[in-house]
Amino acid sequence: MGKHVLVTGAAGFIGYHLSKALLKKGYSVTGIDNINEYYDVNLKYARLRDLGITSGNLKVFKAPVTSSIFGERMKFIRLNIEDRIELPKIFENGKFDLVCNLAAQAGVRYSIENPNTYVDSNISGFINILECCRHHNIKRLVYASSSSVYGNSDNIPFNESDNVDQPISLYAATKKSNELMAHTYSHLFQIETIGLRFFTVYGPWGRPDMAYFLFANAIMKNQPINVFNNGNLSRDFTYIDDIIEGVLKTLLSTSKNNALYKLYNIGNNTPIMLKEFIEAIESSLGATAVKKNLPMQPGDVYQTYADIGRINADFGYQPKTKLKKGINEFIDWYKYWTKH
Repeated sequence: MGKHVLVTGAAGFIGYHLSKALLKKGYSVTGIDNINEYYDVNLKYARLRDLGITSGNLKVFKAPVTSSIFGERMKFIRLNIEDRIELPKIFENGKFDLVCNLAAQAGVRYSIENPNTYVDSNISGFINILECCRHHNIKRLVYASSSSVYGNSDNIPFNESDNVDQPISLYAATKKSNELMAHTYSHLFQIETIGLRFFTVYGPWGRPDMAYFLFANAIMKNQPINVFNNGNLSRDFTYIDDIIEGVLKTLLSTSKNNALYKLYNIGNNTPIMLKEFIEAIESSLGATAVKKNLPMQPGDVYQTYADIGRINADFGYQPKTKLKKGINEFIDWYKYWTKH
């Protein structure tokens, strides 16, 4: 496989970690992100700084910035992926070998209040990515889907062959639409597309809107945490290093599956009760949470559980990080982050 990778959503949680891992392996990376204000932009800028992207040009759209650490091997461009004028120019100039599309408007609850944002980024943006891949001879596109496509499925564990025609949030609906659009482009234009249904990802440099981030912040300040459905929810919490290992395998390795269109669950294969997750955070912090029990929220699901048999068979993916280790790594980073 080639050496130049386009990573969209490069200032995001997974995109930052992926860019760093690719650079460590000797690849060249062009990162794109619009640095929107869905959550604290200071965290996004800090991730970019860790990649050597420090220029004042970050305020300016379309202005390429070269890394002060990795030199020409890492470039960053602030851009909306739905920009139909500028994105094709980046493909033309970049001559990418591989594309990993992680740019998306994230968040289930936010999609209830701001549906148009999801259509712009997750649907218009994704078709723009597909068109650019089509016209610039990109042979492999890996893109982020989500475990949310399964909705409140009773089939446990979630399997890629399950019916996912009943999303319970607009966010989930946009991710399902990405899978359908990718299928069409694989079929019509012989582009290899690999959709990754991420299960709840956690770890250092994570998203401040995620529960574990909110919990740590509140517990450290002795403030109450919101516990939905009395903690009787389970999530297939997956540590960021395991996620990145899986993304790298699907992006860089040759699959045992020759189909052009592929879909994979990428999770931990071990659902954990929310109560247990909170206890792990309490233990790591050496503090007890003040819990405020609340009913289920609209758009939320009761459980997620990834069947990872398919990605294991095709790419040898096997998560390794236990909850205690993962939480301790996050808390260590979080303490560092809150002091800087």
